[in-house]
Amino acid sequence: MKKKIKVSVIEDIDDIRQAFTTLINNADGYDCIGSYSNGEAFLEDIEKHKPDVIVMDIGLPGISGIECTRHIKYRHPEIQILICSVFEDDERLFNALKAGANGYILKRTAPAVLLDCIKDINSGGSPMTSQIARKVIGVMQEADKNLVNLKSTFNLSVRELEILTLITGGFRNKEIAEKLFISQHTVKSHIYNIYEKLHVRSRVEVINK
Repeated sequence: MKKKIKVSVIEDIDDIRQAFTTLINNADGYDCIGSYSNGEAFLEDIEKHKPDVIVMDIGLPGISGIECTRHIKYRHPEIQILICSVFEDDERLFNALKAGANGYILKRTAPAVLLDCIKDINSGGSPMTSQIARKVIGVMQEADKNLVNLKSTFNLSVRELEILTLITGGFRNKEIAEKLFISQHTVKSHIYNIYEKLHVRSRVEVINK
């Protein structure tokens, strides 16, 4: 018998949460193992009921869906998180992705498409609605131009540019070292050089610049 995809729903609006729960439980190959009106309730339950996929709202009472995503990914990086929100502004979108969300769709997405997105994300994909994907592509293209300009303006090496990108993404020295397969001492040395070249003294000043 084919294993069902275990799904949890975190959504504060009762009607929407119930609609998602019913949709998932009535579909072949899916099992909604829990629905929650806030992130705190889910985090209390996570060790007992670990889903494969979470359908997560952003505008939750208490901790936001973005902060909840960050907590979940820190404790259980294997859990796939699909943001399902009414928000499509750049700030929330990219904060959610930086927090560890694996996909981002809008609440007006058709029910059948939502199920496909759950299946896709469980298989290693990163589903996004077309509007969200267009925003990601646009920002990435603009970011590439900015990085090229930054590299030439401040005479940064390729490695320094990689580390600079990770710094602005919120990664700590240990995480940067793990991602680039280098020692933390080497990371610190590169960061010192970056500070010197950009004429800054802290990560905050790096990001602002």
